[in-house]
Amino acid sequence: MKKTRKSITKRFKITKTGKVLRRAIGTNHYLCKNTGKQTRQKRKWVELAKPDAKKIKSLLS
Repeated sequence: MKKTRKSITKRFKITKTGKVLRRAIGTNHYLCKNTGKQTRQKRKWVELAKPDAKKIKSLLS
């Protein structure tokens, strides 16, 4: 049995249906360049692409 990668558990969420979610990019600094709409949209979680999600799930199991 493999150990789970703790760094990955902090960065990703898995939904009940099995989708892997990540945070939106570009939320750390230089936020005043963005419009308010862009800043609000970056608060949401973004679904990962299926090939990448498969890799992340294997590291979490």
